[in-house]
Amino acid sequence: MGFFSFVQEIAMDLGTANTIIISDDKIVVDEPSVVALDRRTDKMIAVGSQAKMMYEKTHDSIRTIRPLRDGVIADFSACEQMMRGLIKMVHSGSRLFSPSLRMVIGVPSGSTEVELRAVRDSAEHADGRDVYLIFEPMAAAIGIGIDVEAPEGNMIVDIGGGTTEIAVISLGGIVANTSIKVAGDDLNSDIQEYMSRQHNVKVSERMAERIKIAVGSALTDLGDDAPEDFLVHGPNRITALPMEVPVCYQEIAHCIDKTVARIESAVLSALENTPPELYADIVQNGIYLSGGGALLRGLDRRLEEKINIPFHVPEDPLHSVAKGAGVALKNIDRFTFLMR
Repeated sequence: MGFFSFVQEIAMDLGTANTIIISDDKIVVDEPSVVALDRRTDKMIAVGSQAKMMYEKTHDSIRTIRPLRDGVIADFSACEQMMRGLIKMVHSGSRLFSPSLRMVIGVPSGSTEVELRAVRDSAEHADGRDVYLIFEPMAAAIGIGIDVEAPEGNMIVDIGGGTTEIAVISLGGIVANTSIKVAGDDLNSDIQEYMSRQHNVKVSERMAERIKIAVGSALTDLGDDAPEDFLVHGPNRITALPMEVPVCYQEIAHCIDKTVARIESAVLSALENTPPELYADIVQNGIYLSGGGALLRGLDRRLEEKINIPFHVPEDPLHSVAKGAGVALKNIDRFTFLMR
């Protein structure tokens, strides 16, 4: 992109937990969806990783916000500022003028018209000139490498931070889909509640996430793949004295069991609504997991044992939606399922 290039093309996975931006086929931004604002002026102080470092640590003059909740925009103004800040990272310091943007943004398949309009408006206020939206399961399928325009059924289960999107795709469209507001954030809440109830130790949202990454599991028996116990530090809930508690993966598997079971039920519900011919294709092709939730240890095995259909975890499930949006960006004229 030269000095006189006033239009830039970017693909964005605007997620509850993380926002990923692709430009020129490269991941140029992969940052937490967090923004820090000055309470008095409402000006942005930090965005992404810098803002996340401040999260749950600020004083009265600064507020840190996660603008998206359950996959949708909860704070319109904060989301707009966050998008501006993250987009600036793409073309930082090289021009006198910010380019206008052609954007493809991944959105939950269960979004209402109002929610889609909120994403579109935020993008336009952040210098988006041509804004296209793509449903996340469709983007994830493209990012994994599935031919979404083929006359055969493929099922995607995209487990993000705020929502789990389950879709059956055939001939360039979503034939059946289920979108539930149960995902990574709920697993974090389960862990927080369990640590408080079982060990009397208070843990923050960030610490719960670290526990999930270190010892999170969907199965109580991982065999040789079992991670080492994780040492949790925090204040006693009653006495406020410091505590040090080792946590094993079996404990976490028990405490997140109900949330994982809800994802199982949603997959079964989507399969119930799948036409028989496409169902046969899915049994043959298997079901694809994507999003951060796909990295939960043993999840593919648990779902496979429950549903009797093979589950596949792609090489890079975290970035599959962004990569798919990037492919869609190059095929705007061909892909009829993009929304304006």
